[in-house]
Amino acid sequence: MKHAYNTKQRENILRVLRETNGSHITADGLAALLQEQGTPVGKATIYRYLEALVEQGMVRKYVMEGASACYQYIDAASACAQHHHFKCTGCGRLFHIDCAVLQDMEAHLLREHHLKIDPTRTVLYGQCPECAGKDEAHP
Repeated sequence: MKHAYNTKQRENILRVLRETNGSHITADGLAALLQEQGTPVGKATIYRYLEALVEQGMVRKYVMEGASACYQYIDAASACAQHHHFKCTGCGRLFHIDCAVLQDMEAHLLREHHLKIDPTRTVLYGQCPECAGKDEAHP
Protein backbone atom coordinates (compact mmCIF):
# COMPACT_ATOMS: atom_id res chain seq x y z
CA MET A 1 0.00 0.00 0.00
CA LYS A 2 1.22 3.49 -0.76
CA HIS A 3 1.79 5.88 2.12
CA ALA A 4 -1.55 7.20 3.32
CA TYR A 5 -2.19 10.38 5.19
CA ASN A 6 -3.26 9.97 8.80
CA THR A 7 -6.46 12.01 8.77
CA LYS A 8 -8.74 12.74 11.72
CA GLN A 9 -11.31 10.38 10.18
CA ARG A 10 -8.78 7.55 10.06
CA GLU A 11 -7.72 8.28 13.63
CA ASN A 12 -11.37 8.05 14.72
CA ILE A 13 -11.91 4.78 12.85
CA LEU A 14 -8.81 3.24 14.39
CA ARG A 15 -9.76 4.51 17.86
CA VAL A 16 -13.19 2.89 17.66
CA LEU A 17 -11.71 -0.37 16.36
CA ARG A 18 -9.30 -0.44 19.31
CA GLU A 19 -12.20 0.26 21.69
CA THR A 20 -14.05 -2.81 20.40
CA ASN A 21 -11.40 -4.82 22.27
CA GLY A 22 -11.05 -7.64 19.74
CA SER A 23 -14.78 -7.97 19.06
CA HIS A 24 -16.17 -8.28 15.57
CA ILE A 25 -17.81 -5.28 13.97
CA THR A 26 -19.29 -4.58 10.56
CA ALA A 27 -18.59 -1.43 8.57
CA ASP A 28 -22.20 -0.37 9.25
CA GLY A 29 -21.71 -0.96 12.97
CA LEU A 30 -18.52 1.06 12.88
CA ALA A 31 -20.29 3.89 11.06
CA ALA A 32 -23.09 3.84 13.66
CA LEU A 33 -20.62 4.03 16.57
CA LEU A 34 -18.76 6.90 14.94
CA GLN A 35 -22.08 8.71 14.38
CA GLU A 36 -23.12 8.14 18.02
CA GLN A 37 -19.83 9.61 19.19
CA GLY A 38 -20.33 12.73 17.09
CA THR A 39 -17.53 11.88 14.66
CA PRO A 40 -19.38 10.66 11.56
CA VAL A 41 -17.36 9.17 8.70
CA GLY A 42 -18.67 8.21 5.27
CA LYS A 43 -19.04 4.51 4.56
CA ALA A 44 -16.79 4.67 1.49
CA THR A 45 -14.00 6.07 3.67
CA ILE A 46 -14.64 3.39 6.31
CA TYR A 47 -14.51 0.57 3.74
CA ARG A 48 -11.34 1.91 2.10
CA TYR A 49 -9.55 2.33 5.42
CA LEU A 50 -10.69 -1.08 6.71
CA GLU A 51 -9.25 -2.72 3.59
CA ALA A 52 -5.99 -0.82 4.07
CA LEU A 53 -5.83 -1.98 7.70
CA VAL A 54 -6.47 -5.56 6.56
CA GLU A 55 -3.56 -5.27 4.11
CA GLN A 56 -1.35 -3.94 6.91
CA GLY A 57 -2.32 -6.86 9.17
CA MET A 58 -3.86 -4.62 11.82
CA VAL A 59 -7.40 -5.83 11.18
CA ARG A 60 -8.81 -9.21 10.23
CA LYS A 61 -11.71 -9.47 7.83
CA TYR A 62 -14.23 -12.30 8.18
CA VAL A 63 -16.62 -13.03 5.35
CA MET A 64 -19.59 -15.17 6.26
CA GLU A 65 -22.29 -16.69 4.15
CA GLY A 66 -25.36 -14.47 3.91
CA ALA A 67 -23.97 -11.70 6.14
CA SER A 68 -21.95 -8.53 5.91
CA ALA A 69 -18.22 -8.91 6.37
CA CYS A 70 -17.05 -8.17 9.86
CA TYR A 71 -13.74 -6.87 11.04
CA GLN A 72 -11.63 -7.41 14.13
CA TYR A 73 -8.80 -5.22 15.38
CA ILE A 74 -5.71 -7.32 16.07
CA ASP A 75 -3.71 -6.15 19.07
CA ALA A 76 -0.13 -7.39 18.77
CA ALA A 77 -0.14 -8.34 22.46
CA SER A 78 -3.46 -10.15 22.18
CA ALA A 79 -3.78 -13.90 22.51
CA CYS A 80 -6.66 -13.59 20.07
CA ALA A 81 -4.38 -13.36 17.06
CA GLN A 82 -5.09 -16.91 15.86
CA HIS A 83 -8.39 -18.63 16.50
CA HIS A 84 -11.37 -20.13 14.72
CA HIS A 85 -14.94 -18.96 14.50
CA PHE A 86 -18.37 -20.49 14.91
CA LYS A 87 -21.51 -18.77 13.59
CA CYS A 88 -24.84 -19.75 15.09
CA THR A 89 -27.43 -20.35 12.38
CA GLY A 90 -30.16 -19.64 14.94
CA CYS A 91 -29.28 -16.30 16.52
CA GLY A 92 -26.47 -15.21 14.16
CA ARG A 93 -23.87 -14.65 16.90
CA LEU A 94 -20.22 -15.19 16.06
CA PHE A 95 -18.11 -17.04 18.63
CA HIS A 96 -14.34 -17.28 19.03
CA ILE A 97 -13.12 -20.86 19.35
CA ASP A 98 -9.68 -21.38 20.84
CA CYS A 99 -9.44 -25.16 20.57
CA ALA A 100 -6.38 -27.40 20.48
CA VAL A 101 -8.31 -30.03 18.50
CA LEU A 102 -8.96 -27.56 15.67
CA GLN A 103 -5.33 -26.47 15.76
CA ASP A 104 -4.30 -30.15 15.58
CA MET A 105 -6.66 -30.59 12.61
CA GLU A 106 -5.00 -27.61 10.88
CA ALA A 107 -1.57 -29.12 11.49
CA HIS A 108 -2.76 -32.51 10.22
CA LEU A 109 -4.20 -31.03 7.02
CA LEU A 110 -0.95 -29.21 6.36
CA ARG A 111 1.34 -32.11 7.24
CA GLU A 112 -0.60 -34.98 5.64
CA HIS A 113 -2.51 -33.29 2.82
CA HIS A 114 -0.44 -30.14 2.16
CA LEU A 115 -3.54 -28.00 2.70
CA LYS A 116 -3.18 -24.75 4.63
CA ILE A 117 -6.30 -23.49 6.41
CA ASP A 118 -6.91 -19.75 6.52
CA PRO A 119 -8.81 -19.20 9.81
CA THR A 120 -9.71 -15.67 8.72
CA ARG A 121 -11.86 -17.19 5.98
CA THR A 122 -13.00 -20.32 7.79
CA VAL A 123 -16.21 -20.27 9.81
CA LEU A 124 -17.95 -23.29 11.30
CA TYR A 125 -21.75 -23.14 11.22
CA GLY A 126 -24.22 -24.72 13.61
CA GLN A 127 -26.26 -23.89 16.69
CA CYS A 128 -25.10 -22.39 19.95
CA PRO A 129 -26.25 -24.07 23.18
CA GLU A 130 -29.13 -21.60 23.64
CA CYS A 131 -30.52 -22.09 20.13
CA ALA A 132 -30.00 -25.87 20.23
CA GLY A 133 -31.92 -25.90 23.53
CA LYS A 134 -34.82 -23.99 21.94
CA ASP A 135 -35.08 -26.57 19.16
CA GLU A 136 -35.10 -29.43 21.67
CA ALA A 137 -37.86 -27.70 23.68
CA HIS A 138 -40.04 -27.27 20.56
CA PRO A 139 -39.75 -30.42 18.39
